[in-house]
Amino acid sequence: MSQVINELSVNWATLWEALADERPNDVAVVLGDAEIKWGELDERSAQLASVLSQQGVGPGSKVAQLLFNDAAYIESIYALFKLRATPVNINYRYLQGEIAYILNNSESEILVYHASLAEQLVGIKDLVPTLKALVCVNDVGPEFIPEKGHLQYEEVISGAMPAQRIERSGEDLLFLYTGGTTGMPKGVMWRHVDLFGVLAFSGYHALGLPIPTTVQQVGQTAAQLASEKKSPTNLCAAPLMHGVALFLAMSSFVLGGKVILLKSRKFDPKELLDLSEKYSVTQLSIVGDAFCKPITRYLQALAEHNQPLPHLESIIRITSSGATFSGDQKSLLQKYMPNATIIDMLGASEGGPFGIAMTAPNEDPIATAVFIAPPNATTFNDETWEPLPRGSTVPGVLGVSGPMPQGYYRDEAKTAQTFKEINGVRYTIPGDYALIDAQGVMQLLGRGSVCINSGGEKIYPEEVEVVARSIEGIADCTVVGVPDDRFGNAVTAVVSRTPGSSITAEELLTEMRKTLAAYKCPRHVVFVDAVYRSPSGKADYNITRDTAMNLLKI
Repeated sequence: MSQVINELSVNWATLWEALADERPNDVAVVLGDAEIKWGELDERSAQLASVLSQQGVGPGSKVAQLLFNDAAYIESIYALFKLRATPVNINYRYLQGEIAYILNNSESEILVYHASLAEQLVGIKDLVPTLKALVCVNDVGPEFIPEKGHLQYEEVISGAMPAQRIERSGEDLLFLYTGGTTGMPKGVMWRHVDLFGVLAFSGYHALGLPIPTTVQQVGQTAAQLASEKKSPTNLCAAPLMHGVALFLAMSSFVLGGKVILLKSRKFDPKELLDLSEKYSVTQLSIVGDAFCKPITRYLQALAEHNQPLPHLESIIRITSSGATFSGDQKSLLQKYMPNATIIDMLGASEGGPFGIAMTAPNEDPIATAVFIAPPNATTFNDETWEPLPRGSTVPGVLGVSGPMPQGYYRDEAKTAQTFKEINGVRYTIPGDYALIDAQGVMQLLGRGSVCINSGGEKIYPEEVEVVARSIEGIADCTVVGVPDDRFGNAVTAVVSRTPGSSITAEELLTEMRKTLAAYKCPRHVVFVDAVYRSPSGKADYNITRDTAMNLLKI
């Protein structure tokens, strides 16, 4: 961290202002078919900052965003950074109770929301004592009338003077609420300076560039990359409400790049590929198989019907984080995007990367759920918290040192559990288990919180899921434990088939037994039309367990 910009100046608003001053007429964001230039983005964000300031928003204030991908998402987060306020993300799939929980837990004072989600907010102020005002972004049409007292986004911005720029701090915060695999969402507290340190890895380091040490150098580096036509054009497939998309967008900005966002509110591979071709996208940011499989199926269908394939030679980098990215899908992408280096990062809302699997063009991917552990990654005995030597055959809980969040907002117990100081070094330990061999090759076993204890044996769902998804005819799979009289818990696979597949449970298990020890193989297989996943592609083990138990009538 000694080489990172001084903490007093590493504020993302200050960095973005430097970019806007250096390149006001360059496109910052493409949303569907709309282009937003840096000068326009800075101006409108400053106007919104003025409006929010009049509502009492200032340093440390919490402001929540219940928004789909939209210019308003980028503008509002920029405005909050300008005011030294703290953005709070809310999943747009949440119902009122879940929305109210995050608003209360974060102590949010303002909520910026899309009109199409207004039904979930009727009476919300009665449930959230800290909520002072709501700002409505109208995505419905002129016939929509917001609830009385709600501010109308475009109306208030158009009449506002831009806020003056102020001195800011790298200590300012961004909250990233993460649902994880169990329990209520938790607010991960990222200081701006720590987030810059983490994103420097996927940005400057990946391009072989030194990390800037001043704000001016950030602007100069961005301008230099742009002049050399080396700036990334990054298409973020996931919605901005998830850290994987927002953070990669932020990383692209400081490299002088433009960010392409999908306008559709349900993932559409055609839209992604059309935009990739139109804007000569150089970097594609996805979330594992959940996004890759629809892309490859669409491309395969075009090929099978002798339809023209999109020109994707411009894509030189594919990044993925947050969900399993299987080897066979990487190989398929290589077929259609032959110049791309695939970077599969094992990360979490709490930090990382914990592992990296890099596949160069014309190179075969390494096995699914296998990564190279960076030097700052360690596995620990989960009882003594002693580090395990590389080459140990004992599964350990995975941790990584380096820039990381301050902890979880208003949850000291969970913070102490996840962010541990061991032998004088602070580690992020979200709860994944892994094996790291003597050469640094890491096999990811899965999250300990969803580890299944069946008859005294520990089974890690990720390991079983990877095997199931590798079998022909299986589209997706999530593995959970359900109550069992004999074993305590029975391994249960909730599975969806590929179109046209008629694979049976017994056929699936026969194939799985060729790879997995008998005790790891599912005792129950439940077929569903589609395995439930969040918009970011993550499994929800609570919902999956409920689905399995309902279908098994347990």
